[in-house]
Amino acid sequence: MKITNDIIYVGVNDHKTDLFEGQYIVPNGMAYNSYVILDEKVAVMDTVDVAFGEEWLANLKNVLGERTPDYLVVHHMEPDHSANIFRFTEEYPEAKIVSSAKAFGMMKNFFGTDFAEKQIVVGEGSKLALGTHELTFVTAPMVHWPEVVVSYDSTDKVLFSADAFGKFGALDVEEDWACEARRYYFGIVGKYGAQAQALLKKAAALDISIICPLHGPILTENLGYYIDLYDKWSSYTPENEGVVVAYTSVYGNTKKAALMLAEKLEEKGVKVAVQDLARCDMAEAVEDAFRYSKLVLATTTYNGDIFPFMRTFIEALTERGYQNRTVALIENGSWAPLAAKIMRGMFEKSKNLTFAENTVKILSAMTEENKNQISKLADELCTK
Repeated sequence: MKITNDIIYVGVNDHKTDLFEGQYIVPNGMAYNSYVILDEKVAVMDTVDVAFGEEWLANLKNVLGERTPDYLVVHHMEPDHSANIFRFTEEYPEAKIVSSAKAFGMMKNFFGTDFAEKQIVVGEGSKLALGTHELTFVTAPMVHWPEVVVSYDSTDKVLFSADAFGKFGALDVEEDWACEARRYYFGIVGKYGAQAQALLKKAAALDISIICPLHGPILTENLGYYIDLYDKWSSYTPENEGVVVAYTSVYGNTKKAALMLAEKLEEKGVKVAVQDLARCDMAEAVEDAFRYSKLVLATTTYNGDIFPFMRTFIEALTERGYQNRTVALIENGSWAPLAAKIMRGMFEKSKNLTFAENTVKILSAMTEENKNQISKLADELCTK
């Protein structure tokens, strides 16, 4: 696949993996992207997952023909992109490896060698001349590992963005970009919003026409749309007005309250997303919580704590810096309700959260008073 006259795609599609990074459901697979720049010097941009090494090398040889690479540029050392570095050096022993100092330290950990005789260490502002093309390197620490660099080709105005602007899904499947890019971002990069913002500021100084990430499609049109979404996500700004109702329920009473609230909100014209945390894709629930402006948490007191799926969900939010939202609470407890207190306490270190004044407190089964509380909460969520 040609990206420009001189930049060619040599990545692979993975439809074997069911859980990416051992936890994220990927029904449409994954893409491990790699690129080649054919110039006076030849640069290969990253490798792929270990399971696809032979396929990747075959793609590479098909593009190179009789030529051999001069450089392997390693933007990110996570194994889904770096696993074939050693295999590459066996195939092309004369090639140099271009990466950050921290990345070479990681290579020692992964491969038992830091390829000292092959190293070209790059940092902020470093350049690599290929002929017509020249790569400028930009450091992107903690987007989302500490060794990450991205590179910019000023000739074709291409940003090789590492895991930034990545998404779940193989390239041979058509699907909406934003949904799976959002789930990818908040699942994997979301904790590092400040660092992603720093990278966006650096990128704003570049004249970019194409973004080549390590996962997902090459972005060639309407780049403002993608950059705007990335800016919202990484600044923890709600993307849409709406309410996420996330609940756990043991015997159905808490569920009944959550669904009643959702129905009342929808009747008022509010966009509502409902997530049953015991049954849904947790990453999807996390994605929704960051997408919308308001969040309702409904759960039971359980063993003097809260129901385990709710605890997991809140921890996933706070770990990723959940902020700038309105949060409302529904609790259920038969004899010693503690859920609202515990849930609120779990957000004590979170920034810029507004808690709804109305809390629904159920003692086992819903009463008329609970129905009134739900109505008041619905009214409050419509006005805040």
